[in-house]
Amino acid sequence: MAAAARLSPKDFFTDQEWAPISARSSWRGPAMIAHAWALILAAGAMVVVWPLTLPLAVMIIGTRQLGLAILMHDAAHGALHKNLKVNDFLGEWLTPGGLHRYRPYHLTHHRFAQQGEDPDLVLSAPFPITRLSLRRKIIRDLTGQTFFKQRFGGLVAKLKKRKAGDPLLPIIVQEIKDKRRWLGFGLIVTALGAPFGLWWAWPVLWVLPQATWLPLVTRLRNIAEHACIDVGEPDPMRQARTTKAGFVERLLIAPYYVNYHCEHHMFMHVPCYNLPRVHRLLRAKGVGEQMLIEPGGYLKVLALAAGKAA
Repeated sequence: MAAAARLSPKDFFTDQEWAPISARSSWRGPAMIAHAWALILAAGAMVVVWPLTLPLAVMIIGTRQLGLAILMHDAAHGALHKNLKVNDFLGEWLTPGGLHRYRPYHLTHHRFAQQGEDPDLVLSAPFPITRLSLRRKIIRDLTGQTFFKQRFGGLVAKLKKRKAGDPLLPIIVQEIKDKRRWLGFGLIVTALGAPFGLWWAWPVLWVLPQATWLPLVTRLRNIAEHACIDVGEPDPMRQARTTKAGFVERLLIAPYYVNYHCEHHMFMHVPCYNLPRVHRLLRAKGVGEQMLIEPGGYLKVLALAAGKAA
């Protein structure tokens, strides 16, 4: 298997420039996790006070759920904290979790980015698609169909394969075991909220964003990062895309510098909060012209992804 070409920081930065860029902070990673949870709580409080703000809260919370996954991704690169044990604890227990399963999979994606062996090709290879096909995908995301398939598709398949007379209880017990973290979090939130009349907080303020806005922004992230890039692309500066993101896009679509994906693939161990500095330095050195950058933002990327003729 041919691995993707790698770049050396020494070809772009002096030692004085690279040292602060590559340094891990002991406080910035935890601060971003705290920021994500604070925004989730603030959006939930907003709904309690002004119920009509629920649609906005769903978008804010769903984007922070993506943000927590992005910070877990940073932990997979050992970039969330300078102490690896603390890094792994933060990435496993203060985010959606699954760090130790995700890390080898994701590092394989980096090793073979846009090559035939890239395990993430399934997400990007189908693009471009037609506008109608993209519209159907967005509708499935926003109506919870994508969420249900991803979270409960395995259970449905087991129930369909179950023959008459086969016990149902072992299937249910295994499903609860597989989802014990998700369900346990729901029980804790419900128990804490019920005495204050907020028994509905978990399904409305966590599951609803998770089932609607999160699948959509996750899809947008995947499209922006690698869609419409040739399989087998040899240039490591064009195997991933950086997308311009303004304040609204960072709030509702692309949190925690996830839009700087070209820079991330070029130097994958750089903490996410240093990627804007990498971007500015590379542009100042004239390297930006060689990189895959979409200045038109996420709407332009969507138009590119839906560019296939009907």
